Amino acid sequence: MILEKIQGSSDVKRVKKKYLKMLAKEMRDFLIDKLSKTGGHLASNLGVVELTIALYKSFDLPKDKVIWDVGHQSYPHKILSGRQKDFDELRMFGGMSGFPKTKESPCDAFNTGHSSTSISAGLGLARAALLKKENNYVVSIIGDGALTGGMAYEALNNAAALKRNFIIVLNDNEMSISKNVGGMSSYLNGIRTGDIYNKLKTYIYNNLEKVPNVGKRLIKSIRQAKSGIKQFIIPGMLFENMGITYLGPIDGHDIDKLCKVFAEAKKLNHAVIVHVITKKGKGYKPAEDNPEKFHGVSAFDKVTGIAKKQKTDEDYTDVFAKKIVEIGERDKDVVAITAAMPDGTGLKLFKEHFPERFYDVGIAEQHAVTMAAGMAAGGLKPVVAIYSSFLQRAFDQIIHDVCIQDLNVVFAIDRAGLVGADGETHQGIFDLSYLNCIPNMSIMAPKNSFELESMLDFAFKINGPVAIRYPRGKAYKELAEFNQVIEYGKAELLYEEKDIAIVACGSMVSTAKHVREKLKNRGYSLTIVNARFIKPIDTDMLDYICKNHSLIITMEENVLLGGFGLTVRNFISDKYKDIDIFHVNIPDKYVEHGDVSLLRETLHIDSDSVIRDLDESGLLKKFKKEVSDERKIRSLIG
Repeated sequence: MILEKIQGSSDVKRVKKKYLKMLAKEMRDFLIDKLSKTGGHLASNLGVVELTIALYKSFDLPKDKVIWDVGHQSYPHKILSGRQKDFDELRMFGGMSGFPKTKESPCDAFNTGHSSTSISAGLGLARAALLKKENNYVVSIIGDGALTGGMAYEALNNAAALKRNFIIVLNDNEMSISKNVGGMSSYLNGIRTGDIYNKLKTYIYNNLEKVPNVGKRLIKSIRQAKSGIKQFIIPGMLFENMGITYLGPIDGHDIDKLCKVFAEAKKLNHAVIVHVITKKGKGYKPAEDNPEKFHGVSAFDKVTGIAKKQKTDEDYTDVFAKKIVEIGERDKDVVAITAAMPDGTGLKLFKEHFPERFYDVGIAEQHAVTMAAGMAAGGLKPVVAIYSSFLQRAFDQIIHDVCIQDLNVVFAIDRAGLVGADGETHQGIFDLSYLNCIPNMSIMAPKNSFELESMLDFAFKINGPVAIRYPRGKAYKELAEFNQVIEYGKAELLYEEKDIAIVACGSMVSTAKHVREKLKNRGYSLTIVNARFIKPIDTDMLDYICKNHSLIITMEENVLLGGFGLTVRNFISDKYKDIDIFHVNIPDKYVEHGDVSLLRETLHIDSDSVIRDLDESGLLKKFKKEVSDERKIRSLIG
C-alpha cells in the first residue's frame, strides 16, 4: 500500500504521478474504515482527498502555511502529515481532535472550528511573513458555504491590497452542512459554467507567449484590463473586480490539473483565488447520495452506511422542532430563522409546514440576528435557532439591534453546555455569561422536555428578547410531576427540606436530583430549587430558602464568571453573611473533545464528583447525622 509509506508531510512528493489516483483511493478507504468505527465528519473529508494531495505535492509543509476553514475537511491533511495512527482515537478524550490544532502538529498552522475565518487568518500569516522577510507560501482553503459569512468578504476586501503571494482556495461543493442558499451560491453556480472563458484565456496566453519581445507585455496588459474579455464572457466577475486574480473553475478531483494551477498561482505577487469544484462524499455512494446525513456521523456499517446505533429516544432538538411547528400553526406572525442549520436546529420541520415563514440565511449569524430584529420591528415574532457556540458571533447584534430596542425576538439556543466530540470550539459553556450581562435580555433553561415546551409557549407571550438554552442529546423526561405554571422570573421548588439547598438550572437539575438522593442515603437533608430563570433570578425564592438553609449550592453547565452562580452569590452575600455558598460549574478553561459523561466527571460536575468535592470542602460536617439501619441497608443494596 502506498498509504503505509506516508509518515510525514514530505512523503507525498516522492509518490509518482501514476500512483496518485491509487493513493486517493487508499485514503478514502482509510477514512471510511476509521470513521465507521469512531464517527466524525465524513462527507466533507471524502470531497477534498485529491485537493489535499495536490496541496502536499505543490507546497512544503510546515514551512508553507495551509489553513483549513472550519476544519471539517482536515482529515486527509492529518493523514498526509503523518497522523494515521491517531485516527483510532479520533475525537475521543485525550485523542486526536477532529479539527486542526497547532498543538497536534506543526503542519496545523492555525486552529479552526468556526466558519469564515481562514482568509483573515491566512492574510495575517502572510503579512507576518512579509514583515519578517520570510519566504514561504500561505494558502487559505474556504468552502462556498463559509463564503456566505460576512467576515470572509471583509478579509477579501483587505487581501486585495496585499503586495505578496497569498493563495485562497475556494472549495466549491455547493454545500455548507445543508444545501447552500443565497446570492453567492447562485453567483458561483454561474461561474461553474464559465469553462469557455478559461479555455479561451489559456489559448490566448499560450499563443501570445510565443510572440518574441511583445508577447509577455501583451499578456500583462490583458491581465490589467479588468473589464475586458472576462467581463464579456462572465459578467460581473466579483473577485477580479475586487483586485484579486481568479483562476478556475478547476476539477477538484483532478490532481494533475490542481498541481498545474497551484504552480501558476505561486507565480503571482498578490492575492489569487483558485476556484475548485469538488463533490461532497466523493467515492462513497451513501455519502454522495446524502451528503447532509454524512456530514457528521456516528459509527456506521461500511457496506450499507446505516448507523450501528439507531436513534430511539427523542432529543431536545426534536422537542423544539415539534413545539415550534405547533406554535406556528396557531400564530401566523411566528417566523423561524437559522444560519445554515435547518437540520441541526430542528427547523427543517418548520420549513416543511411553513416554507414562506422560514429563512435560512447561510453561515451568517450576525445577519440572522439583525434580520430577526427588523422582522420584530415590523410586527412579526421571530425565533432564531442557533447553536450556543455559534451565537457568540452575533454578540454585538444581540446588544445593538435586539436588546437596546427591547424587541420581541426569541433565541432558541441549542447545544448549550457540553457537546462532546467537537471540542473547544463547539462547547456551549459561555452563553449564560455573554447574555447575562445584557440589559432587557431574559434567559430561561428547562429542567426537562416538558418544561422546554412550556418555556417556548411562554416566550412568545411576553415582551422583549428571550433566550431559552437547552442541551444536546436525549431529552430528560423525569420530574414530570413538577409542572408548576411558568411565571416571569419565578423559580420552582421541587423538594423542600432544610439545611442544604441546591439551586440548579437547566440540565443540572437532573444532577441535583442525583446528588440529593445520594446525600439523603447518608443522612443529609436537602432542598432542590429549579431556577428556570437565569435572568432575572428569583430573589423571593432565594430569600425564602436562606431562612432555613445554611449551605446553598448553585449548579450550572456554564463557566462561573458572569454566570448563574455568581449572580446568586452576589444577592445572598449582600443580605446573608452567615450562609455558605458552593458553586458547581465549568472551570475557567476551554474544554477539549471527548464523551460528555467523561468530560462531566473530569470537570467535576457529575453527581459523584460534586459529593466528593463537598466532602473535601468540609462544608457538610456541620450537617452530619446518624444514618438509620434501614437507610444504611438501602445504601448498600443500591
